[in-house]
Amino acid sequence: MVSHPGYDEARSLLDGAKARGLLIVTAESCTGGLIAASLAAVPGASAVLERGFVTYSNEAKTELLGVPADLIAARGAVSREVALAMAEGALKHSPAHIAVAVTGIAGPGGGSAEKPVGLVHIAVARREGPRLHEEKRFGDLGRHEIQLQTVLAAFALMSQVLD
Repeated sequence: MVSHPGYDEARSLLDGAKARGLLIVTAESCTGGLIAASLAAVPGASAVLERGFVTYSNEAKTELLGVPADLIAARGAVSREVALAMAEGALKHSPAHIAVAVTGIAGPGGGSAEKPVGLVHIAVARREGPRLHEEKRFGDLGRHEIQLQTVLAAFALMSQVLD
């Protein structure tokens, strides 16, 4: 009946954030808004989901989130450093308390030997709190499955900064 990935995980995350009076912001590249949509699928999400940035292009990452263009040029859009900068930028450009950012290669093309299809960097930042990062190498599971697995991994990482 519920078609959004990680519905139960999203509901649990939203309940935990709501109980603590925390707002969430998303900054998404390879998932194209799927994290925000999965959160928004839960009734009552508006009490917690403050806004979402879909920053698919490098220009969007720079213009909307303030990710330095020279950082993207030096490290690549799909990198730990850019994911963390996206999360920081989302916090800076919103009143939210928790930011999640994802950047990766969902395929089917665009991968390389050092950055293969299925490589995703997830960052979570809590205002005046921890910054977490995970690198996932899902493999070439297909575009949709990589995006779904990224949503679930993002929810798991976000839950770690609730307390």
